[in-house]
Amino acid sequence: MTETVASPAAALPVPPVSGMSPAVAAELHQHLYLKERLEAEFPDLDDETLADTLDGETRLNEALAAVLRSREEDLALVAGLKARIETMRVRLERFQDRAERKRGLVADVMVRADIRRLLMPDFTASLRTVPPGLVVEDEAQVPAVFWKPQAPKLDRAALGEALRRGETVAGATLGAARCSITIRTA
Repeated sequence: MTETVASPAAALPVPPVSGMSPAVAAELHQHLYLKERLEAEFPDLDDETLADTLDGETRLNEALAAVLRSREEDLALVAGLKARIETMRVRLERFQDRAERKRGLVADVMVRADIRRLLMPDFTASLRTVPPGLVVEDEAQVPAVFWKPQAPKLDRAALGEALRRGETVAGATLGAARCSITIRTA
């Protein structure tokens, strides 16, 4: 008779981590448990041997690789959607321009033919005089009374550069450094 004994890591609850899939959380938990046990039982174990042992005994690296591959798929979808949105935006602008040209054409023909009103079963088009629009020829000559004051906008890039150069700026500091990853794909 074969008896199956669950590992102590499997019996411990997996702590929830925001945004982490249960599979990755379980692999992380198992990895951390095994690392803790190996370090306790073999205090002289060098980092390379520990890393190789953890890599061989857990599937954390594979789980992380799966997440990164999924990320690449998401980025491909993002790129495709951006391209599609741009194509649709250009198409929308074409339709808007075409609709405005048709409206202008009808207005021009109605003026030339002296047709003041076009009555149809599904719409009525009326010719009307539009008040003259504003044409600004030189903004520099427009008096200040016609300008709206605007609140100053913080130049975050310049502020960050000054702080990185070691300057002290009241009301701002650099945040704590954080870890990131670089991903290269073939």
